[in-house]
Amino acid sequence: MQDNDIIDLFLSRDEDAITQTSVKYGASLRHIAFGILGDRETAKECENDTYYEAWRRIPPHEPRDYLFAFLGKITRAIAINRLRKKLQQKNGSTTCEFTAELQECIPAPGYAEEPIEADELRRLIEAFLNSCTQEQQNIFVRRYWYCDSIKQISESFKIPANTVKSILFRLREKLKLVLEEGGYHL
Repeated sequence: MQDNDIIDLFLSRDEDAITQTSVKYGASLRHIAFGILGDRETAKECENDTYYEAWRRIPPHEPRDYLFAFLGKITRAIAINRLRKKLQQKNGSTTCEFTAELQECIPAPGYAEEPIEADELRRLIEAFLNSCTQEQQNIFVRRYWYCDSIKQISESFKIPANTVKSILFRLREKLKLVLEEGGYHL
């Protein structure tokens, strides 16, 4: 089923919207959540919570051209919130490995709170990704959006893990330069 048809089901409040969304995107949403949480059962719960949130948010949103990105963003937020809660319960706070990797090349929290600044930051990151090769884009997104491990990326792209690490290091350095040139002081 096409995304437009799924959105129409959501808009008409037809519960088949959930079923069709699950068929089309369920595995990918679980993959995102699992990459963050490392627990299949909790990833499935995040997937289900995503459907609930989508039901609540469509309407007013009509993500016809970006349904998967819309759902993926919801899933990531839910999974990250669960991870934070889990870490707080353990009475300690650890930074996720992939977040630690990006700490040196992303603005400080709260830096882009104004919508205009957030749009500018988004534009700079998009420009950075557009300047990368297709392989670099895919590796970057797999690591920092899907939260895939170095090993998973290495196996998917059939390249050595050290090569993946080098590519990611160079991409982070390049992103840092792009953001600094754009006026973000890191």
